[in-house]
Amino acid sequence: MNSIIEELPGSQYLRDQLMDMLSDGELAYKLPGNNPTLGELCEEMDQIQQVYTHSFKTFRQDWAYRDSNPETPNNLASLKVWYKKLDAQLLEALSGLSEEDVHTKQIDRGHGYTPSPYVQFQRYREAILILYAKASIYLKALEKPYSDEWKAWVG
Repeated sequence: MNSIIEELPGSQYLRDQLMDMLSDGELAYKLPGNNPTLGELCEEMDQIQQVYTHSFKTFRQDWAYRDSNPETPNNLASLKVWYKKLDAQLLEALSGLSEEDVHTKQIDRGHGYTPSPYVQFQRYREAILILYAKASIYLKALEKPYSDEWKAWVG
């Protein structure tokens, strides 16, 4: 096991909490203006995870990469199954890295930026936290209470 795998559960835990806070109907909720539905925001989370998972396998970040999409982004059961599949793929990709790989290999993100897988994982976590912050706005509009963990990690 490498040091990234040890950090992985914390990154996915908040997403799982989010899924447990919502109903199918709330996934269709849309804030005013040119905003996605909450379900579309959840789908964006999976797209980010796919891009980063692919980068850990290929050592190249491709923002256009999409393996596939969830069956129904407005169905919690479908999203939960989809996220489990993506989590297994991410774990598999990260498990293929030795501790030395984590710190010495490089991932080409383009424009001359080539972080190690460790730094790339930190970028992934930051991207996911940004999406959780966006989800917080939806939760507030839906008058959903935040868990203590959500408050500690997202605010």
